[in-house]
Amino acid sequence: MPQTPDQNALRAAAIHRLYTLEQSERLTRSRIIGVADAFGVDPRTVDRWLAKARANNGTHQPQQRACFTLTPHMLDAVVRWRGNATAAWRELRAEDHPVPSLPTFHRATNRALTPGMRAGLRGGEQARRRFDVSGERDRHHRNYAWETDHVEASVKVRVEGHIRKPWITFFVDCATSAICGLAITPQRPSREAVLVAIRDAILIDEHHGPFGGIPTFVRVDGGKEFLCGTVKEALGVLGAEIIALPPFTPEGKGNVEAVNGAIKKTLFAGMPGYTHAPTLRGGKPVDPDQPLLPFEEFVRLVLEWVHRWNHENNPRSLKGQTPREAWDDDPALIDNVTAEDLHTYTLERHGKPLVISNGGVRWRTRNYIADWMHGRVGEKVHLRYLPHHDHRVELYDPQSGRYLGAAVMAGQATRGQALSLKRARRREADRLRTQLRKAEKNRNTRYAAATRPAPPVPLDVMPEEEALEHLRALDGFDPAAEALPDLIQLPEPDTGWTLPLTPDTAPPPQPPTHPEDQP
Repeated sequence: MPQTPDQNALRAAAIHRLYTLEQSERLTRSRIIGVADAFGVDPRTVDRWLAKARANNGTHQPQQRACFTLTPHMLDAVVRWRGNATAAWRELRAEDHPVPSLPTFHRATNRALTPGMRAGLRGGEQARRRFDVSGERDRHHRNYAWETDHVEASVKVRVEGHIRKPWITFFVDCATSAICGLAITPQRPSREAVLVAIRDAILIDEHHGPFGGIPTFVRVDGGKEFLCGTVKEALGVLGAEIIALPPFTPEGKGNVEAVNGAIKKTLFAGMPGYTHAPTLRGGKPVDPDQPLLPFEEFVRLVLEWVHRWNHENNPRSLKGQTPREAWDDDPALIDNVTAEDLHTYTLERHGKPLVISNGGVRWRTRNYIADWMHGRVGEKVHLRYLPHHDHRVELYDPQSGRYLGAAVMAGQATRGQALSLKRARRREADRLRTQLRKAEKNRNTRYAAATRPAPPVPLDVMPEEEALEHLRALDGFDPAAEALPDLIQLPEPDTGWTLPLTPDTAPPPQPPTHPEDQP
């Protein structure tokens, strides 16, 4: 039976048991032979173990084999040579430092440094992390936790005549591995992309699909675009808690990292302009004149890939289900929010209220106009905007927070917006003209036409019956309550009429109908 380090403790327990039996005079030779057979040694070897235990008060301490250990100076030499034990050994020998043989030095280096540490000396922290062990979180239910991250596309595309590599911001549900939302930008994303991705991930409608709602937690890395005040406010108002992970810890958000790796292998690798494609000698591309995709086509292909991921992909973690099937089978309730309520929280707010002037709202040396501003010159408004989208702003009442409407940059207003502005100006002028004419008409008293000599009668004079009815209504007058039935005596009824009976009046006697009934 080969000796293993795990049997040292078992051997010590067996020898201690034999020593206890010997002290109580119950030890037999058959017990010693049984222990020897169990460890695959001769019974005399067990006798020597027992003799050592008697010398150590019943404790058996196996003698360790002597081995060479690196000194701190030797270990510094190995680190200085980036884990190259042979180069460190040669340097120590050149310095007349006492060193063992090269194989012994290698074995000592392997005992002193773990494989991960040796890989880190050669390739840095990223290489060392390949030897780390990471746990697995509980998936919980849908919308319990989301993970978000940026990924740079390994594809070159054309953006208005320029060649760029787009970036994608993903929001992934941890329970179902569904991609709830994304945002694609031709340049490195900022808080603008994060806000657009949040809006796309939370909304649930015919344009955004069934995935969405308000998450409980959102795991992000240490990027400043994720931890800026605008993103914190947008998620904080909705009740979502941001969990900021340490920088460069992909194991902390494994779901979104899996999406990043999958899209690189299953989509980017087949696109023209793939930056990791095989090259010729000297790094030259195989087809240098390969036509690149326009940015719009790239976005369309990415959206198609996301649809396949959510409806056709079968991750091992979902046990054969697609993200859509796992989402539909999850009984957890979804906290939804409408688009009208969401746009307020995904916009950045300007600090102080602005005043509407004759040129509109002045912000960042630009004027913003809208058709609803007519007649509101002098009023103050709060301004919200989407970062890097200065062509349009949203305005709100500073007192109540009520949404007033959108405004566009005066120099970038479309023809339709300019026409709407002129129509609103005419409507406001027509409204004022109508009110003035009505007031002037009411100011001049008009009289009715006359055919006989009589005082003039104003046309707006109320008739007598209508005036009395109006006064009675104001005073709470009720004609039924004011009736006096005994004021005028009624005539006597005719003798042929049938009079009603009263409770105090006895009925008159009836005449007999048969002769025997007469007295």
